[in-house]
Amino acid sequence: MVDELPTNTSVRTTEVLKFTSSELFQRLFREGIELVEETAAYLDGDGRSESRLLTRSAALSYAGESMKLTTRLMQIASWLLVQRAVNEGNLEADVAFQPRYRLAGREVKAEPLSKELPTVLVDYVQRAERLYDRTYFLDQKMYVAYEQEPPANGVLSQIERLKAAFG
Repeated sequence: MVDELPTNTSVRTTEVLKFTSSELFQRLFREGIELVEETAAYLDGDGRSESRLLTRSAALSYAGESMKLTTRLMQIASWLLVQRAVNEGNLEADVAFQPRYRLAGREVKAEPLSKELPTVLVDYVQRAERLYDRTYFLDQKMYVAYEQEPPANGVLSQIERLKAAFG
């Protein structure tokens, strides 16, 4: 397994550990977990009451949006918990590089949210999308940048060609 890792494994591990121990990550983690808790409390409390007052089509839209919202927040929370586990030494950084621990890109929403939805739900959806975008950006910076091959050294490749031709 170690043979399959790129030569910059120690560099990327160091970068991941540096980020997960930073104040930026701590704030992001708190924000993510607080949003999960707030949203859960809303959906189980006031949101449930508000959804009963909606028209049939708005209630259907509410159900769909609340499921998407819950899924999005669980993806964010899962990613944050993996990063915290790396920071605390409960998970090797190289394991966190595996696709199953990474965030997937999301499609840009083509349809606007129904105007009949409660404004609180719409606010939670928008906050979750912004948080997902920020988290996804960090995931890409931390992991994808190290998966790509380093650019070829033009001078070195020309020297190798000369050696091969005249060597």
